[in-house]
Amino acid sequence: MGFDPWDAAFVADPYPAYRELRAQGRAIWWEVTGQWLVPHHADVSALLRDRRLGRTYLHRFSHEEFGRQAPPPEHEPFHVLNGNGLLDLEDPAHGRVRRLVSKAFTPRTVERLVPAVERLAGELVGQLLADGGGDLLTVVAEPLPVAVIAELLGVPEADRGLLRPWSADICGMFELRPDEETARRAVRASVEFSAYLRELIAERRGRPGEDLISGLIAAHDEEGRLSEQEMISTCVLLLNAGHEATVNTTVNGWWALFRNPEQLAALRPEKLSTAVDELMRYDTPLQMFERWVLDDIRVGDTVIPRGAEVALLFGSANRDPSRFADPDVLDLSRADNPHLSFGAGIHYCLGAPLARRELTASFGALLADGVPPLKLVREPEWQPGYVIRGLRELQVAF
Repeated sequence: MGFDPWDAAFVADPYPAYRELRAQGRAIWWEVTGQWLVPHHADVSALLRDRRLGRTYLHRFSHEEFGRQAPPPEHEPFHVLNGNGLLDLEDPAHGRVRRLVSKAFTPRTVERLVPAVERLAGELVGQLLADGGGDLLTVVAEPLPVAVIAELLGVPEADRGLLRPWSADICGMFELRPDEETARRAVRASVEFSAYLRELIAERRGRPGEDLISGLIAAHDEEGRLSEQEMISTCVLLLNAGHEATVNTTVNGWWALFRNPEQLAALRPEKLSTAVDELMRYDTPLQMFERWVLDDIRVGDTVIPRGAEVALLFGSANRDPSRFADPDVLDLSRADNPHLSFGAGIHYCLGAPLARRELTASFGALLADGVPPLKLVREPEWQPGYVIRGLRELQVAF
């Protein structure tokens, strides 16, 4: 089986295909989407930091100058929302926005959330225990990061049910070759989510609190250099990136543990900081990260010209034997673990410390004294998405 992101068997286990790609070379042309696949850890790590590539090209070129077609006008609400978020901005705009967001999203902010994260994780696990089991995804993995990000942003509890559906519809556009129905859902969610956040920002201007939106308003008012659209796009990005990865790391991680019972048996709460990073390496939720080539680059013997697109294969890089000993072995004590699941360079995940705290709290609550061991009820199925890869559900019992 080769590289085929639309094949269910590949999505369920892409790692044999990655081994084939690494054997083929350092940059492999993939005609299906017109991209260069980059499967090796050293190359992926280097290209994430290379300023000759970008998440966008519009800070330097028009669509015509870059040899690309502009997206359809009806998709504009999605692209305006996505294009003004940290993940798709390039310098100098990226540096300006990231510095202002970082002033509001500080280590102190994360630490302030920790007691609430641990309390909520315990309550969700308590509910799962009271029910005698259930779907780990919907009962524990999903509610925890959504509630934490909502708390961080200052979204009222009554409105939090709106967030995950909006996020899921927007994230559908990050898959390869999304169809028109996916685009329509993403545009609708972009319009609705943006309108909601505009109202929330207006309310916070009148009644500021200790939440991130109030902090962003303060940063804007202090320096006048953060537009309302950048605030909206940043909040949406924090929700999307801040829970999609955490949800999928939780359920993918438990599925990996069930398939490696000796590792699960040896796992203790005090070892979770190392274990969480190994679970992220072993089966990363973000399999591919795409970037545009702004100036010619060389990868091995291949010159990739300006105007091309590269697909950096995080899942393959995290299983590269040239960087990881026994990469296909889940080793929760692995100390030397420079996985790329949080990215690298200027787009390194701003929320990585919070994600680690959430994952440690979630796994810790399920491994706590007095909680019986989890067991798998039935083998799970994978969602059809490949770029953001996770399970449909994970049915468990105690």
